[in-house]
Amino acid sequence: MAAVRKPAGPATRPLRADAQRNRDAILLAARETFETEGVLASLDAIALRAGVGNATLYRNFPTRDDLLAAVMQTSITEALAGADELARTLPPRDALAEWLFRLTWQLRIWHDLPYCLATAFADDDSPMKTTSDPLLTRTGLFLEKAQIDTVTANEAYELILALSWAVDRFHDDEPAARRRVATGTAGIVSDRSTKTI
Repeated sequence: MAAVRKPAGPATRPLRADAQRNRDAILLAARETFETEGVLASLDAIALRAGVGNATLYRNFPTRDDLLAAVMQTSITEALAGADELARTLPPRDALAEWLFRLTWQLRIWHDLPYCLATAFADDDSPMKTTSDPLLTRTGLFLEKAQIDTVTANEAYELILALSWAVDRFHDDEPAARRRVATGTAGIVSDRSTKTI
């Protein structure tokens, strides 16, 4: 099945089998390349690794953001499923704290991903923004559930991108990342100027 994309016109047709194979090969090659070289890796190298020509890659993914958004889709779906579990199983502030850590940790999975997400954050035309907006929305829901109104979802998300960048740059392992996020978000999670739960 093709990755979820905005329809190009009134209706979209399924890809031919060979076109679908090419698309899948590009996505796999991109994920493998991002894991080893980061998200600013050469697109030409990704095409070579996928065994397709540059034209095929750009026909499927006209820009780096298009490709990155498609590769990220599975990870974002998994993150949102984890958010649902947190909301069901933890008290609101504990769920918020754990979400802020998990999101920070998730967004550092590929070198330079936080940078690309921050660049796309204010660009309404970027496919990266459309793909990652559910993370921003979910952050807002956690804040609302925890009855925290001194920080907006946008501000919290921007902080998470900054923390994720630091986790990436300083090569934090998971315990170090957890400490960094706990320190960086303490003012949000322990905020006492809001309504008592």
